[in-house]
Amino acid sequence: MSERDKQLEAIRNNPTNVSFDAYRNMLLDFSFTEDSLEGGTNHYTFIRDMYKITIQKKNPVNIIYIKRAIRIIDVLEKEKKK
Repeated sequence: MSERDKQLEAIRNNPTNVSFDAYRNMLLDFSFTEDSLEGGTNHYTFIRDMYKITIQKKNPVNIIYIKRAIRIIDVLEKEKKK
């Protein structure tokens, strides 16, 4: 099992206590691009293909965003296997 898979599995097993950095790294590992919004805000947007996730930088990341990212990653992995 690769390091990326181990980190994803750890997040799946405990989605209530994920730091912003772990969340960010997970998305970047799956080829999302990162953009911090201008104007001094603490919101970040992660984009890949038709998927766009905007979250506030705080620890831990809200579980809703974790679950959404995992669903998107599952879809991307399923498409990759086709």
